[in-house]
Amino acid sequence: MREILDSISMPGFWDLFEITLIAILVYQLMLFIKGTRGWQMILGMTTLLLLYYLSRWFELRTIEWLLSNLFTYFVFALIVIFQAEIRRGLAELGKGGLFGGLLPHTEDDIIEEIGSAVTSLASQKIGALVIIEGDIGLRNYIETGIELNSMISASLLVTIFNPSVPMHDGAVIIKDSRIAAAGCFLPLTRNPMLSKNLGTRHRAAIGITEETDAIVVVVSEETGTISMVTGGKMLRGLSGESLVTALKDATKNTRTNLEKKTNYSGILGKFLGVLTRRS
Repeated sequence: MREILDSISMPGFWDLFEITLIAILVYQLMLFIKGTRGWQMILGMTTLLLLYYLSRWFELRTIEWLLSNLFTYFVFALIVIFQAEIRRGLAELGKGGLFGGLLPHTEDDIIEEIGSAVTSLASQKIGALVIIEGDIGLRNYIETGIELNSMISASLLVTIFNPSVPMHDGAVIIKDSRIAAAGCFLPLTRNPMLSKNLGTRHRAAIGITEETDAIVVVVSEETGTISMVTGGKMLRGLSGESLVTALKDATKNTRTNLEKKTNYSGILGKFLGVLTRRS
């Protein structure tokens, strides 16, 4: 027994570094496909793998044979199934976005742009619905609209909600500090206690925040009233300045997904620093 223990070598600095790097890569990959159809496919393939090992354990030879032959073509199936995610991932990697490169805007800059756009729209009584994604992915709703993946600017938001633009009748979804899509369809709230004066935009804003942790900004087309919705609760009658303040307060303790991702390099640096000191 002692000989076996003596033969086991303790992991060195580079071993720990590799383990940490692989863990971060796997976690980044999971975050990348979270909220997409690929996530459900991953769960389905995990179920097949579990079924394969169970068939071996219980000696179900026919099922084991079928699954083992299926796994022969697994790599090709993965490429076909995840071709969209692979293209998107390589594009993000090429521009440094997958691992949280330098952001073109800080969170405050984005909030200021939204506040400026909403103030302009409210003054013209143009309806608007802006969704800021939280930790729960909105990919399913993004796919219902027109994908843009554009930089956030007040002028672009005002243009999108212009009544003469086909995308105006829907929601804009902001994901990873960019405008992911416009003209998106959202679920309506089923809360029977809401005022009947609330229109479809406000009911959609409440509905999406009841199902996710998103933050929503709404401009009423009838009155030009600015509202913010979080957790199914609506804060109405905001000015441009008060909206900016409310958004900053709402996002102060809950950063969006991309900002969380940018912290991993710092965390890795601190971890490596600790390992260096200990070694």
